Amino acid sequence: MSPSDDPTPTQPGPVEPPFTPPPPPPPAAARAAPAAAAPAAAPATAGLESSLEKIARELLRQQRTDRRWRVFFRLAWFGLVVAVVWALFTTRVAPTAPTTPHTALVEVRGEIALESDANAESIVAGLKSAFEDQGALAVVLRINSPGGSPVQSGIVHDEIMRLKAKHKKKVYAVVEEMCASGAYYIAAAADEIYVDKASIVGSIGVLMDGFGFTGVMEKLGVERRLLTAGENKAMLDPFSPVNEKHVAYAKAMLDQIHRQFIAVVKAGRGDRLKETPETFSGLFWNGEEAVKNGLADHFGNLDFVAREVVKAEEVIDYTARENVAERLAKRFGASIGEGAVKALRSMPAIR
Repeated sequence: MSPSDDPTPTQPGPVEPPFTPPPPPPPAAARAAPAAAAPAAAPATAGLESSLEKIARELLRQQRTDRRWRVFFRLAWFGLVVAVVWALFTTRVAPTAPTTPHTALVEVRGEIALESDANAESIVAGLKSAFEDQGALAVVLRINSPGGSPVQSGIVHDEIMRLKAKHKKKVYAVVEEMCASGAYYIAAAADEIYVDKASIVGSIGVLMDGFGFTGVMEKLGVERRLLTAGENKAMLDPFSPVNEKHVAYAKAMLDQIHRQFIAVVKAGRGDRLKETPETFSGLFWNGEEAVKNGLADHFGNLDFVAREVVKAEEVIDYTARENVAERLAKRFGASIGEGAVKALRSMPAIR
């Protein structure tokens, strides 16, 4: 009998588990991942702290900048107040002239009008200072002006004549670009007039200009409603039809002012003036023609007159300049009085 046929039962022994091979080791990147993930929280915290530190520094910098600007503006306002206070107690004075002989200069520049730099008050103030200075051998009017108000021009002209007679000093007019209309009214008071060959000289006339809107108003369907007390109160109103009576009156007034202008020029130029039918027609000429027709005397500029005519090459400017306080006062006064003079300003200007 073979062993497999043995009927005797056998006792079971302990059963061993089947053999399981160990898992393969993980790749190197997988083994390193947990190690790298662990310290990641530290840089995140450090980055947050760095951002907060930057924000804090920026806030401090901004506060310092704001503080500096506040200090700057306070100092600026303080400086402005000091300047205004100083200007309030500073009058317009001509520069201190040297004791040595010199040529006194007074500028007539721009439009001659009450509210411009070339107003009678400023020009006359400079003329007085120039004439009264013992070191000034003569006075030169340097003119570059298209003219302006006959009233302002007349005041300056008359004051020049008075100062010349009082102080026995010569006055020379030196023309740069232009000396026309009211500017020539002033120049006529000079003993001699010097021009450049291309200067514009003349325009001895008077004008009053304006506009008429009646046709436009009619086309637009606009009705003019004007109430006056006095039949001539609305004289030359641009929104009303032309009134021949008012036109005739205005022309007569212009003719009278023109005759005053002509008389001043004839008295100032005398026999040097070569009068023609065009002389007082309002035409203007260049400097070369002005010398030929007697409206000017010679060619020359300021330096030439000071050196060759006055014989005092040093030139001192006596032109009066407005200080800051006066300008502020004038602007304030103009704004206050604007309503009161609005009607008068609406009338055409005479030049």
